[in-house]
Amino acid sequence: MSNYGADIRKYTSNVNEEAIAGIVKFCGIALRNKDSSLVAVSDPEEVKRVVNGFCSKMLELDAKAAESAIEAVGEKMKAERNKHRVTVCYLVAETTITTTLSKLT
Repeated sequence: MSNYGADIRKYTSNVNEEAIAGIVKFCGIALRNKDSSLVAVSDPEEVKRVVNGFCSKMLELDAKAAESAIEAVGEKMKAERNKHRVTVCYLVAETTITTTLSKLT
């Protein structure tokens, strides 16, 4: 999939193209293979990979916060059979930012 913005817009109205580019760069080679370009949020091992990779390295989240955000994104995307890695990562980042901001108000 090359138009990640269109996929992300299914779930949120504010789409930051620079953030998408950063996620694509981070995911790198994983996006070349159809299987690794998707995330199975019901698979504990796959969730662990996202937690230990993107969530830990890019968002600096602890495991509990990351797992909670992935669970929320999985719920939001439950109608979608193929959950694209870039979309999941973008929505996880958005979810954690929204959660953090809501604690400040």
